[in-house]
Amino acid sequence: MFDISFYDNKNVLITGHTGFKGSWMCKLLVMAGAKVTGYALKPPTEPALFDICHLSEQINSIEGDVRDLVHMKEVFAQAQPEIVIHMAAQPIVRESYKNPIYTYETNVMGTVNVLECVRLTPSVKSFVNVTTDKVYLNKEWMWGYREDEELNGFDPYSNSKSCSELVTSCYSNSFFQDMDVAISTARAGNVIGGGDFASDRIIPDCIRAAMKKEDIIVRNPFSTRPYEHVLEPVVAYLMIAKAQYEDKKFAGSYNVGPDDADCWTTGNLVTLFCDKWNEITGDSLKWINQYDGGPHEANFLKLDCSKLKATFDWRPRWNVETAMERIVEWSVKYIAGEDVAECMEKQIEEFIDADT
Repeated sequence: MFDISFYDNKNVLITGHTGFKGSWMCKLLVMAGAKVTGYALKPPTEPALFDICHLSEQINSIEGDVRDLVHMKEVFAQAQPEIVIHMAAQPIVRESYKNPIYTYETNVMGTVNVLECVRLTPSVKSFVNVTTDKVYLNKEWMWGYREDEELNGFDPYSNSKSCSELVTSCYSNSFFQDMDVAISTARAGNVIGGGDFASDRIIPDCIRAAMKKEDIIVRNPFSTRPYEHVLEPVVAYLMIAKAQYEDKKFAGSYNVGPDDADCWTTGNLVTLFCDKWNEITGDSLKWINQYDGGPHEANFLKLDCSKLKATFDWRPRWNVETAMERIVEWSVKYIAGEDVAECMEKQIEEFIDADT
């Protein structure tokens, strides 16, 4: 069970708050009554969920780069956060091949800088570093990776997030053992949900094709990934942050992923999207296989989330079918010019209620 009322009047600082996942977290925390400070670059897409929902009017949104330690120290000193969620990142695999130096600077040194700010800010009691399921040395075996498996992501994005994990562990061991602050990392699977406008992601590609009434291009329909609605990891991050705020024994590393039944091939996922979209809109959307010979990406990857389940009696709330219904609901309202912020609030309430 997760009671969002814990966050009422709490000072929470989120890096990367202008992104897709960060926007959903901001919306939930605003609904919970938290005092939110966000530190991030401008929204990474146009359009952007953060702008569509006018979140800058509801939180203390500060434009900044996690590579800028001096500026971030000033923000921490002013905000005096009790809880810090670090989500700022260069998150796209293909982009990491194009810009590896920027990827490492942001994902590794950005983490170092945030940890330095946490170390120097006595008000912080709980810190969660959000990484990815791709931190593991992927042997493409059929069972899920556990938190104690070897970390060594293949591509620059995945590897930089592996490094971010190691940096966090080092800081925890070197500086935080005798401090009143709890440190955790959270490794989530592939996140889907309404309002994702990123390039080179399958669901946003589906929605863009649907808006243009074009066939959806799928470059690797046979890759298998753990897919989960964005609210699954967002709520899990906040659950972990709350638990370790109240008791440091909960600090550690956690996988946050769906059950095995929701590890889908890309082709099957897109087929589900087409079915849900056509059912609601009456369109005849379909997809075509067009492998483009792009850079290396793993064909099979899933997580073992036994630790999260055993520690917190946690379970995924929405399966992929339900998640896809919510995505199509949000997207159809967006295209029709309806109030998507209200749609988000409704979905958040439904998601929280699903746990009771």
